[in-house]
Amino acid sequence: MLPRVAPPGPPGRDDAAAGHPSPGADDVPAGAPEHDADRWAAPDQAESPSLARSAGTIAIASLISRITGFAWKVMLVWVLGIGVANDSFNVANTLPNIVYELLLGGVLASIVVPLLVRSQDDPDGGLAYTQRLLTVALTTLAAATVIAVVAAPAFTAIYVDSSTDRANSELTTAFAYLLLPQVFFYGVFALLMAILNARNIFGPPAWAPVVNNLVIMTTIGVYALVPGQISLDPVSMGDAKILTLGVGVTIGIVAQAAMLLPPLLRSGFRFRWRWGIDERMKEFGALAAWIVGYVLVSQLGYIVTTRVLTAGAPGGMTAYYNAWLLFQLPYGVLGVSLLTAIMPRMSRAAADGDDHGLIGHLSYASRISTVTLLPIAAVMTVVGSSAGIALYSIGQGAEGAGAERLGQALAISAFGLLPYALVMLQLRVFYALKDARTPTLIMLVMTAVKVPLLYLCPILLAPHQIVLGAMLVNSLTFVVGAFLGQVWLWARLGNLRSKRVLGVIIFTVAACALGVATAVGAGMLVPGTLPEIVEAWITLLVQATVGLGVSFGALAALGLEELKPVTSRVSRLVRRS
Repeated sequence: MLPRVAPPGPPGRDDAAAGHPSPGADDVPAGAPEHDADRWAAPDQAESPSLARSAGTIAIASLISRITGFAWKVMLVWVLGIGVANDSFNVANTLPNIVYELLLGGVLASIVVPLLVRSQDDPDGGLAYTQRLLTVALTTLAAATVIAVVAAPAFTAIYVDSSTDRANSELTTAFAYLLLPQVFFYGVFALLMAILNARNIFGPPAWAPVVNNLVIMTTIGVYALVPGQISLDPVSMGDAKILTLGVGVTIGIVAQAAMLLPPLLRSGFRFRWRWGIDERMKEFGALAAWIVGYVLVSQLGYIVTTRVLTAGAPGGMTAYYNAWLLFQLPYGVLGVSLLTAIMPRMSRAAADGDDHGLIGHLSYASRISTVTLLPIAAVMTVVGSSAGIALYSIGQGAEGAGAERLGQALAISAFGLLPYALVMLQLRVFYALKDARTPTLIMLVMTAVKVPLLYLCPILLAPHQIVLGAMLVNSLTFVVGAFLGQVWLWARLGNLRSKRVLGVIIFTVAACALGVATAVGAGMLVPGTLPEIVEAWITLLVQATVGLGVSFGALAALGLEELKPVTSRVSRLVRRS
């Protein structure tokens, strides 16, 4: 089937779809410049960095960010252990993200970049539109942050099952009061990142989280030096350790947002409060309403997850949280980098009515995701238990079997890594098409599958195995979502070049099977008489090196075109060294 023909209109763009008149029309869009100072020069598309170069820049920063982010979470386990205190902190630390996502986060991550890209065709380069967007968003964020802090006890009641002693609702509330102000700064960071990404500026937003992580690592170090332990009965807001951890983590988010101000000013942007509604803000509102619905539905799944886990064995929430972080680590480095770099291109193709180009970007990103993420997922299945013991059996985390259970949860869910990446990619295609309704419907189906399966976990599994069931359910849900997204996009766009993607998947699975078999064999050679943590580290390093080496070596031998950007970049680095 041939791709759908682009709608008629002037070469290069579809002004009717963009929601405002074409240049030269009698009606001038709001924000037309009166002076040169009121114009913001649009980025030169011809001089934009290549997709591989952009994704590579983001990947390097993301790798450092994920490593440092993972490091502070491991440090937190070392000082708090895998138990009630860490469970309480983790629940409280997710609340700012939840509130931010409910109000603005999903909107910013999904539809702001496409809208900003379209606004660059305005006579003022999109300056007035961006200022109006910032004015509305910052006002909303400020009001929401105040309300969220006041409502901290209510959030705790929703997300923590207080009928058990496996998570402390008072401690969670105390942390929430200190952490919920992050909502405003998360929003500021996301807004500025969207503005910079729309203008093909990717480096500073990718590096800013590293600063946040370094601040938090310093905070945990200070926490470890503060004498005493957190008191659980009674919980006191004046507790020095609670204040150190809560305030320090929030300062990290403030620093992360502040890092984007210099590059934004260098881009030529100048902010001023601009009240009033641009006609295109109505379009933004309609898309935002569907995305808020998307987030609400997804949060239903998260609420059920936290309540099921906090009613299970102590440490279940912390094990799930850290297993999820390990699961996301490869996607955070490779998948997010690719999505961030390709989103402006997909948005431009959609704005121009270029379905053929949009399908090309989707197919290419799907194939790149397959050859980079599938081998890692296969190796994670083999090394999961060893990774949990090696990384978390230190300090307070060495108490009990929580570290091993965490690793088992990672291993049992690793098959969902590629489907998860594909779901995220498919959603971005819908948003580039200014379709926020379909992702919400897909999420509704995913949640309808997820919630009943989660409730089955406490019935079918022992309390200490619930975390394994929850991670397994997550991955099954991503498989459902990826299938639905592919079918829906096929119905919308026609031929998605799925045969080529499927061919790459088959070749990659074959290479991964060889890598897994070799990794299992290599693990059998590690002596079983060593101390547990030493054996775990050696097994992890040996199996990961052998498994990934054989998998990617087999892919390179097959000559897959999709692996060339990776191998060429590695070759350049080797030659430089």
